[in-house]
Formats: sequence, structure tokens, C-alpha cells
Amino acid sequence: MHSKFTNNLINETSPYLLQHAHNPVAWYPWNEESLALAREQQKPVLLSIGYSACHWCHVMAHESFEDEATAEIMNRCFVNIKVDREERPDLDRIYQTAHQLLAQRGGGWPLTMVLTHDDQVPFFGGTYFPPEARFGLPGFRELLERIADMYQTQLPAIRKQNDAMVTALARTQETEQNDSSLSTSPINHAIADLYEYFDNKNGGHSGAPKFPQSPTQDLLLSLKDFEARETADTATTMVAVTLKKMANGGIYDHLGGGFCRYSVDAYWMIPHFEKMLYDNGQLLTNYAHALMTTDDPEIRPVIHETAQWIMRDMQASDGGYYSSLDADSEGHEGKFYVWNHDEVKAELEPDEYQSFANYYGMDYPPNFEGQWHLFVPQPDPGKSGDLTAAKTKLLERRNQRVWPGRDEKVLPSWNALAIKGMVNAYLVTGEESYLHSASRALEFIYDNLWNNNRLYATSKDGRAHLDAYLDDYAFLIDAILVLLSARWDSQWLNFAIELTNILLQQFYDKKDGGFFFTSHDHETLIQRRKDYMDDATPSGNGIAVQVLLQLGHLVGNQDYLEAAEKTLKAAWGPMQSLPMSHASMLTALLDFSHPPGQIIIRGNQNEIGHWQIQCRNEISDTRTRSYAIADNVLNLPGLLEKRLPQGDAVAYVCAGFTCKTPFTKLEQLISDLKHCEIK
Repeated sequence: MHSKFTNNLINETSPYLLQHAHNPVAWYPWNEESLALAREQQKPVLLSIGYSACHWCHVMAHESFEDEATAEIMNRCFVNIKVDREERPDLDRIYQTAHQLLAQRGGGWPLTMVLTHDDQVPFFGGTYFPPEARFGLPGFRELLERIADMYQTQLPAIRKQNDAMVTALARTQETEQNDSSLSTSPINHAIADLYEYFDNKNGGHSGAPKFPQSPTQDLLLSLKDFEARETADTATTMVAVTLKKMANGGIYDHLGGGFCRYSVDAYWMIPHFEKMLYDNGQLLTNYAHALMTTDDPEIRPVIHETAQWIMRDMQASDGGYYSSLDADSEGHEGKFYVWNHDEVKAELEPDEYQSFANYYGMDYPPNFEGQWHLFVPQPDPGKSGDLTAAKTKLLERRNQRVWPGRDEKVLPSWNALAIKGMVNAYLVTGEESYLHSASRALEFIYDNLWNNNRLYATSKDGRAHLDAYLDDYAFLIDAILVLLSARWDSQWLNFAIELTNILLQQFYDKKDGGFFFTSHDHETLIQRRKDYMDDATPSGNGIAVQVLLQLGHLVGNQDYLEAAEKTLKAAWGPMQSLPMSHASMLTALLDFSHPPGQIIIRGNQNEIGHWQIQCRNEISDTRTRSYAIADNVLNLPGLLEKRLPQGDAVAYVCAGFTCKTPFTKLEQLISDLKHCEIK
């Protein structure tokens, strides 16, 4: 297709950046050449951050960035830089925080920031702006002219404000260290708050909009051996209610499986229709852990359908998992997913139609722009199974529609969350294809995103680039450890150890504890962040501590354990002040104070496989893991080398630094698991 305009984004790999490569705006990617151009021309930088599945990013692109009159102002007055926040979360985190400081309210996407030309410090910020004034927002063209004029006439005042901004940004990273012993008080405070703010009717912990909050669900499911039985049961019930309400709501795709990003209402009915890999990976783990803990039959189909959606719609032929599906198709949000009565009647027999319409809320008034988005007002698992044929017909029909855009870049952190979710789905269902899918994704990362002992942050169309971040390393180690509990492979253990050593060499703050989001040799930005709070994905620091504790105890590496403890102490202030927002850190604190069980089974391959299955059948807490290592596996690192085979099979049962007498009889091991906590 011939295009009138082509700008400097044309050679990028990000689908989001390529969406803007033919704008009349003279966009540049964020790199040294672009920043040098701003210094040379002494023009402020207009920084626009978004991502390909973002609805309002598309709106602003269509209204403003495709408009030649707007582009003329942008090109005359600014050096315009476009950033994919999924490729550059380091930039996004800094400038979202700066926006919050400037605007005194939360940000979002598209993020629109204006930076001084020589030091990239922001002096103006906002999110979406309409082309003309409306919604209480100024018109974008008028705003651009005002900012450009201000930059020419008031630069000294802008510099003074920037000094205050740099100081304020630094202050956001100040934390109070805990130099004494660690206690579990923040966990207790979080549990009390989660009970208080729980929505008993609809599940979840807030009103509208409502997000899945996967790290919170995992924390609640981890309380089995920490809290009193009654408290732990209440926590499990809260998770089960939330997950079942979500699965019956419109946030869940009842035809194709998988979950949308969030619900715009408190009932999980109408979602924001983008489907993100990271949400679905985390939710697979949540649902798998809930099935382990509750054995609730309503949860099982959701696991299968979501895992199948990931394999069918989100896995590339070479193994990597794609990033997201857009909220929009044919220019309208949700158009791919909604139905009217005539469309459904055309595909189903009359009896099928009546049952389907009744079960999926089409007897109710239309709930999305005059049409019906499917949800389950009165759940009945028995009836749901009877509608499989109808759902299959409608899915086939839906697949003939114009699809939402798919962002086909592969991110190691998001892939790791999906690998972990797929392995957990395998562990509770025994479905081998889920494990195979996860293994292929890990192999893709190893083959394509791992080079010269460093990870790349993104890959698309055979091109991997950008330095990876804390989350990439921490999440990937976590995924590998879960994969090893499903099927042992020493190659993957060695890879996990390599990644962990780089994590400590390149991201760890040896002086104050904690992990920076960017590596020690990363590009210098206006801030180097060290974050402990969860957002849409778990805290990289929280997962880093969890894996350091698991791997540290597994192989007996004291450096790993000391770094984990020092990081918990560094995060103590934030955990104390906002415990509910630090679920991943609190799960790490729980792992530190109450080390999870590790069962190492050595011996004959067939026998240890049988032992491991029996162990899985008995273990209902989500933190204990078993590893089955055949007797012909040699050169194991550290402590694992001391877990020697004995006869056909032997099990070493440990928690932290404490191990029981090895079990050489399966009946004794199972009896111990039935009647004793692994402590």
C-alpha cells in the first residue's frame, strides 16, 4: 500500500511504533540520535507513550497524529518521539511517575509528556487530548502552540520547575530500611485490609473499574500454613468467589477462552476488550492454584479454555507467545465480541438458541452499545456443558469476522508469566500439551532472546534487541523453577542459575539492598527506579526475592538467601505503609518467614515419576514443590549433589534449612504429607 508519509519509525520492530510509521508527524524512536537532534535544534521533546492494544491511543492517533495540520505544529515546534511502553517500561515508569507529580493525578495511555531538549526532564504532562477542546480538556493543537511559545519565553522558569521535579522524583524512591529482624506484621495488616475491602457479592477488592489483581489472589492462596485454619479458609473462599465471578462475567471470553484486561463495572460484566498475555498467564496460575486448594469443579473448564486460547491464538509457530489482542476491530471497541439475536439465531437450532440466549444473558436488555456481550447471570455448571456445541458454532462464526489487531512481539517477562501459567495448568490437569507449549516458549526465549550471557527485552520477525529488565530475569527464573517441578531438565536449572547470577551482578544494589529495574550498564535516564509495588504484573523485586529463596534453599547458595533478606529489609517501609499494594513482596516475606516445602525425589525414572504424581495428589498448598531427578543425572550443583539416589526411589523433604530423614518407602512419604506440615 502506497503511503504519502513515512517517518523514522519505519525500521522499528514494535507493532505499535509501526502503526505510526506513516503518520505525517515526523516521529523518531527513543535513541541517542533522536535526543541529539533535540539538543542540536534546541526544540523540546514531545514524548508520546502507548501500546498497540490501547483504545485511546488509537483514538488520539486518528484524531491528531494522522492530521496534517496537527503534524505541522508538532514538526515545527518539537522533536517528536514515540515509545512502546511494552518495549520500554523503564521510560514509561519514570514518565508516569513524573506525570503524577505534575498533574497530581494518575496517568495512563496514551501518555503525552513534554521534555526539555537537553536533559529529558518533563515540564508538562497529560494523557489523551482531543483535537479541539472538549471533555474538560484543552484542544491538542492549541495546547501545542501554547507550550511551544512558553518554551521560547519562559525557559528559566521551566528550568527552575525541572530542578524541583528531579528532587521530587528522587524522593519517590526514598525508603526506610529495616535494620532489625523481619516480622510478618505487614502480611497481617494486608489480610485485615483485604477482608475489610472485599466485595462479598461480586468478588474482588474494589468498585469500578475492577482489575483481576492476580498477585493478591496468589498471596491469599499462600496462607494455608501461615494463618489459623479459619482465616486461611476465609482467604481461599474470597479467591474462589472472585475467580468464579470473573469466569461468569463478561471479562471472560465465553466462546474463545481467556480474559480481557479489566471490567469497567463492579460486576465483571463489561470489559475493556483488550486481551493481554500477562493477565492470562497470571490468571492461569491463580485458577490452577485455586483448583489445587479447593478442588472446585467450576474452575477446571476455565483453566482448559484459557490454556487452549493461549496455544491457539497467542502462540507463534516457532514457540514464542505473542503480547496482546487489540480492544478494537474495524475502528470500534468490542465489535469482534458482541452479538445480536439475529446473528445467534442464524447459527443455532431453535432449541439451542433458546438455551444459549437464556444462559448467556441475551434474555436481559442489551448491555453494550445496543448489543449483547455474553455473561452468565445465573451459573449452572451442568447447563454450561450442554452448550458446548452451540459455543463451537458461534466461535467458528466469530472467527470469520475482522479480527482485532494482534501485537506479535515476544517479551520474555510476559512469556515467563504465561509459561508459569501453562505449567501450572498442566500440574493440575495432567494435559501434556500445556507442558509442551510452555517448553516451546522457553526454548524460543533461550534460542532467540539469550545472547552472550544477557537477555534481550523484545523479539519480532527474527530481530531481538534492547536490554532486558529486572522483570525479564526474575519472572523467567520463576517460570523455569515451576517447569522443573513438572519435568526435570538440568539444562534449565543451569540456565536459571546463570540468570540468577546476572540478576545479582547487574541489578542488585549491594549497598542498600533491593533490585533496580534497569541493569548497571543500562542507558542513563533521569531516574533509576527500584520498585516494590505490584502493578498489572507482579513486582520484579517481589518475584526476585521469591526465586532467590527457592533457588537458594534448593542448591544451598547463601549469597542468594542473603540478597533476598536484604531486599526484604529495603522494601520494609513500602510494605508497612501500603501492604495491600505489595502482595508479591508479602508472598516473598511469607516465603522468608515460613519457608515453603521442597521435595527432592531421586531414583529410577519410572518410579520417581510415580512418586511425584502421588505427592502432587496429596499437596494442596500452593507453595510446596516436588522435583523428580533420575539417578542417571550427574553433576548437580550445590546441595542437590548431596541428594543421592537410594534404591528405586528416595525422597528428601525439606523446608528452609530443615530436612527430615529421607523417605525410602512411598507409603511413609504419603502418610507424612497427609498428617504433617512440611516444616
